[in-house]
Amino acid sequence: MTSVQNATRLTAASSADSAVQVLAAALLGMAVLFGVGFSAMPALHNAAHDARHSVGFPCH
Repeated sequence: MTSVQNATRLTAASSADSAVQVLAAALLGMAVLFGVGFSAMPALHNAAHDARHSVGFPCH
């Protein structure tokens, strides 16, 4: 009985951890995308030029 309870707790903790990881990755990705997408710095523009156009950010 104890091992079943421990396995249930471990599964619940694992799914909660993975949800936090997915959310953190999504937020980081959005921050990078919008940071580069709306940047006016030429170095960032040139580094991410094709990616800007592929996601719909007009740049010129």
